[in-house]
Amino acid sequence: MLASDHLVIAGKTFQSRLIIGTGKYPSNAVMAKAHEASAADMVTVAVRRVNISDRTKESLLDYIDTSKMFLLPNTAGCYSADEAVRTARLAREALTTEWIKLEVIGDQTTLFPDNEQTLDAARILVKEGFVVLPYFTDDLIMAKKLLDAGCAAVMPLAAPIGSGLGVQNPTNLRIMREQLPDATIIVDAGVGTASDATIAMELGADAVLMNTAIAEAEDSARMAEAMKLAIQAGRLAYEAGRMSKRLYASASSPIAGVVR
Repeated sequence: MLASDHLVIAGKTFQSRLIIGTGKYPSNAVMAKAHEASAADMVTVAVRRVNISDRTKESLLDYIDTSKMFLLPNTAGCYSADEAVRTARLAREALTTEWIKLEVIGDQTTLFPDNEQTLDAARILVKEGFVVLPYFTDDLIMAKKLLDAGCAAVMPLAAPIGSGLGVQNPTNLRIMREQLPDATIIVDAGVGTASDATIAMELGADAVLMNTAIAEAEDSARMAEAMKLAIQAGRLAYEAGRMSKRLYASASSPIAGVVR
């Protein structure tokens, strides 16, 4: 892979376009093996679900190789801008990082994000010097507002969190890519298998963040490797430029010059 094709966010370069999570694994050991197989170099951790204040006690953070993987704390479990801002500040203090994956949930059943609260929190955190990566619905207008607020990237969902349904609104993601050519777009939530990740990348996503698809696979490590390859294939296909779709057949071999 060419160096120019690496993922760059807020001036930081990542070798992989796959971002991996830490929840739902059957054990921390299984998680560690999946992380290694994925070759990802960014991992997200829910601040409110991990003991980050007392490092004398065992934590899943002990199973993350931070010499190879960049730690991206997230505000999962927050239902208001105030909660998310407080959680982000806690993460900055405990983990000494300005980076935050911003999540503000608006509904307990669907876990859909509250875009308005997310935008409010993003504006506050950007002013406080955070590198903000917000999770939101696949809404072009909200993406523009989040970018205008100073977010380093936008993270539209593909489908509800943990659903495994794959990209449900490919047109929205395609429009977002065309309308925001210079933005970093990371598809977040809903990927279920390798083909879903490839489709997201073929639509022009810069990266894909996933957790459940790997954590709940029968063999997490093998699925992680599959996702690694799927991301690479999708990116190559996007850069190559697919052929135009046609209603009718088109012969692979030209008729002109055929010996009769």
